[in-house]
Amino acid sequence: MANIIYGKNAVIEALETQEREINKVIISNSIHTDGKIDKIKTLCQKRGIIFQFVAKEKFAQHSEFNHQGVVAHISPIKYMSLEEFLSKEHKNSSVVMLDGVEDGHNLGAIIRTCVCAGVEAVIIPSRRSVQVDAVVEKTSAGAINHIPIIKVNSPVSALQQMQEHNWWVIAAEADAKDNYYDVNYSDMNFVLVMGAEHAGVSKSIIKLSDFQVKIPMLKEFNSLNVSNALSAIIFETVRQKLKKDN
Repeated sequence: MANIIYGKNAVIEALETQEREINKVIISNSIHTDGKIDKIKTLCQKRGIIFQFVAKEKFAQHSEFNHQGVVAHISPIKYMSLEEFLSKEHKNSSVVMLDGVEDGHNLGAIIRTCVCAGVEAVIIPSRRSVQVDAVVEKTSAGAINHIPIIKVNSPVSALQQMQEHNWWVIAAEADAKDNYYDVNYSDMNFVLVMGAEHAGVSKSIIKLSDFQVKIPMLKEFNSLNVSNALSAIIFETVRQKLKKDN
């Protein structure tokens, strides 16, 4: 349970000191609102951290602790800001953004693939997306410690900011005209955006993107796992870069 903080005072201290990266705070809807609960809500809103009121049954797994109806889920890593990442020099670099991926095993596998492929960062949204937790850390097999993870409030705004810094946005889209190997990745900084299986990349990001690419299917059975799809595309970019260097 190293990724959990229990109790009102402990959660308030973590929110105030900002020494720990907090993914979300859950509050039992069976406890009475008081000054400390109000303070937790205010601090969460100030820092852009998700807080949720949930049924008391959600706290059954924490019954051995004096949680006082308040639990904070913390990240095992410290996220990097987009501004800090963009302040560094990049040449022919790649970044992966995940749009709506909710499974921690997928995120862990994607992070592992990204490290192997030399991707310079992984971007995840702060809402409606899986956050880095113990499951992600374990599935990544240690790779989580070898790549910056950037958390953003607005994926669209983040991509626009990257475009202003001469990054190209490439969206994986099942109905795209170009196959993923038709794009020349070797001479640009690019962000590859991958969506979840059930929804894909959002329309707002598709509209914003500079390229849309697809993985051609020989049979009408379009159900590639997002981590598998990412591997196919990202290692094509590696192949192109290695070919250019040689």
